[in-house]
Amino acid sequence: MAKQLSYQAIHEIFTRFRDSEAEPKGELNHVNVYTLVVAVALSAQSTDAGVNKATAELFKIADTPEKMLELGEEKLIEHIKTIGLYRNKAKNVIKLSRILVDDYGGVVPSSRAALQSLPGVGRKTANVVLNMWWSHPAQAVDTHIFRVGNRTGIAPGKDVDQVERAIEDNIPVEFQQHAHHWLILHGRYICVARKPKCGACLIRDLCPFEDKTE
Repeated sequence: MAKQLSYQAIHEIFTRFRDSEAEPKGELNHVNVYTLVVAVALSAQSTDAGVNKATAELFKIADTPEKMLELGEEKLIEHIKTIGLYRNKAKNVIKLSRILVDDYGGVVPSSRAALQSLPGVGRKTANVVLNMWWSHPAQAVDTHIFRVGNRTGIAPGKDVDQVERAIEDNIPVEFQQHAHHWLILHGRYICVARKPKCGACLIRDLCPFEDKTE
């Protein structure tokens, strides 16, 4: 775990991220906030590409909680059986759809606590939805962001909660809205787990990681 970087270094890092891609986007396909919740819930321990393939036809016929309940668990399984933990995920999607219909009038709530009360929706999922749909500067820490935060010293922490707090506390406010996406994309494509692509890294000169590759 690297030491916390200075304000000046972090500001420069995110200036470079912004100059490279001013409006980074999440890679999970969705058509509305309900399908975003479902897609993020399905993405646990699965790739975004795999989820997008599974939901391409699903969201054409079940893009509201009411339609998902009409589809039913067994038919839902047929659509998502190519992704990991599909049976448990199908149960959760049906359960959360029922709660949305019964308790929220079919409308996805916009508070973190309400989102986290839905089956299969943890803090990370809630933060993704708050950030992507409502433009709230919530920081969803996954394995990529945890790795990048600790390797670079941008947001060091022993667990995801500490890294989330470090992002909120140390990244300048003008970068908070897109910080989650810049970090996840950097971790997914450049600062990868086994052999980071340091030669192609925008922030190589500012990163304290000792085992840099060429």
